[in-house]
Amino acid sequence: MKHYGDIRALDGAKLPPVDCITGGSPCQDLSVAGKRAGLAGERSGLFMEQVRIVKEMRENEMRNGRPAELVRPRYMVWENVPGAFSSNGGKDFAAVLEETARIACPDAPAVPVPAKGWPKAGCLTGMGASGPFSIAWRVHDAQFWGVPREERESRLSQILEDCPPRKYYLSARACEGILKRAARRGKKLPEELRRALEAQARCECAPDVRGGVKEL
Repeated sequence: MKHYGDIRALDGAKLPPVDCITGGSPCQDLSVAGKRAGLAGERSGLFMEQVRIVKEMRENEMRNGRPAELVRPRYMVWENVPGAFSSNGGKDFAAVLEETARIACPDAPAVPVPAKGWPKAGCLTGMGASGPFSIAWRVHDAQFWGVPREERESRLSQILEDCPPRKYYLSARACEGILKRAARRGKKLPEELRRALEAQARCECAPDVRGGVKEL
């Protein structure tokens, strides 16, 4: 996979054509656990950069004479947290739908926020300059997609204890290895994690098992 650098500095017209652009702008500004700055936040606002890139790529294809129904990218995927539905009273997700629709249909009308809030699954359809378009969204439960989030967070909180339950142990060797690698690379670990690793490295009952890290 080739890395093209900071999305904010990219020119979509100079990127190679692809069928699909995927993106997951950082969720801190939309998450209910964050400060809720919404799409105006520096992190989540990167969604608009994704939209800009897609527009520039498509416009370049049209300038080069590619038939409208074959203009690329043909698909765009945006991934985020459920907090996107409620951010800014639902208006931020409405903006996401509007800006996505306007890639194909510049004069697409505003999307109203449903009286009962955004459903966990839905769709919009319409007709744009390049033909018909459709937008669909759905909330997926991460635990069924290879990321048991609740369990993962629980395990992390256990590991950060000075003397975690045995099933959450990292071996003393593994802890020492993590600390040494971080020091060698000049990487500063979060203070709480560093203390936990040092405590487990000193823990006499920590199993010194080859293979090191237990499942996190």
